[in-house]
Amino acid sequence: MSNQNGRVYGLTLLCPILNDVHASPSHDLQIRAYLAALPTGAESPFAIASGTHLARLVVMDDVIYVGAPAHEEHLHSKYLIFEANIDAIGDAGLDSYLTGLANLASQHLDAIWKHCTGYPGTSNLPDFLSYMKACRIETTFFFAATNDKSVPETLTALQTQRAMADFIVKHQGMAAAELQRRFIDFASKLSTAPVPPPAMATHRRDIQTGGRNE
Repeated sequence: MSNQNGRVYGLTLLCPILNDVHASPSHDLQIRAYLAALPTGAESPFAIASGTHLARLVVMDDVIYVGAPAHEEHLHSKYLIFEANIDAIGDAGLDSYLTGLANLASQHLDAIWKHCTGYPGTSNLPDFLSYMKACRIETTFFFAATNDKSVPETLTALQTQRAMADFIVKHQGMAAAELQRRFIDFASKLSTAPVPPPAMATHRRDIQTGGRNE
């Protein structure tokens, strides 16, 4: 199953965006505006709902055929693409992850996906799960950097890596006996440190658009 790599699931959704000529701004532009302001820190919907290693949302305007001989072809609508690496095994794990998103981040999900054709909303969980899974496509080129580690295990490992690097830099040249004493103390504190919260701090993203009604 190409969607699965160890305990990590590669989720790819391709959701058609509403094409309403009377909408102003256009639905794709409204998605872009919302995504540009979507929190990426602790308030991110993908940090609030556990189990997300990484997630990316993209508005795809069209595709360009680059084969040979080249010929012009276009999509029938614009698409919202959602790609994520999540802690999940099989469809049961996917249902659990999507249910967590629907329960904990419904405001963000509905604000984004309401611009997509046929989106039923998170208030009807069975229909929401059916819709998301209907938009799912097989992930054919999936590489998970941490295929057998959960999100908390990965965050803990990164915390250890950063702390160890800082310790080495700070204690270079120290006498062996003192270095050993400090390392034992460092290791003891690190072993009881809480798991860091998932989040990524970034600057606000500019809207990259070729959308209508700009």
